[in-house]
Amino acid sequence: MDSFLISTGIVALAEMGDKTQLLSLVLAARYRKPLPIIAGILIATLVNHGLAGALGGWITQVLGPDVLRWILGVGFIAMAGWMLIPDKLDDAEQPKPAKGAIGVLATTTVVFFFAEMGDKTQIATVALAARYSTEVLAVVAGTTFGMMLANAPAVMLGERFAKRMPIALVHKIAAGIFLVLGVLALLGVGG
Repeated sequence: MDSFLISTGIVALAEMGDKTQLLSLVLAARYRKPLPIIAGILIATLVNHGLAGALGGWITQVLGPDVLRWILGVGFIAMAGWMLIPDKLDDAEQPKPAKGAIGVLATTTVVFFFAEMGDKTQIATVALAARYSTEVLAVVAGTTFGMMLANAPAVMLGERFAKRMPIALVHKIAAGIFLVLGVLALLGVGG
């Protein structure tokens, strides 16, 4: 249960103000069809984080525990620093026009999947799956739930939601959690 809760919390915090959350706002403003957008985000996240979780689980099989501990420790500390860098949505990631609920669902799924590639939350999923290698499904479920906690309200409430969130504070909290996880991994605590 720890792996699910930690994964949920980290990704929900990391997603605040992230480019994929900004993409959620853009999709909501452009299409005004929240249910297919939310479904597309869920599908894209399940596939993306499922692959990331599988990679994290595989990494634990290839690397020895000492090497993995150092990679995870340094990786989590690097993620703490990365959390403090604001994200923006690139022009190339702007969704193209789509028609109907199926078109919105397909557009959201594809655009969100590719926007998530190499993103903080995808890399966090790889690291968390490596850290909790015996609980990869719980990690993927947690990171997916965290993404939905951050993005579904963004889609439903749009810009009103985004303007009220203290994004800088949320990023600092997430950075602090990543830093603590990194130090604990380096010290071999909880491994």
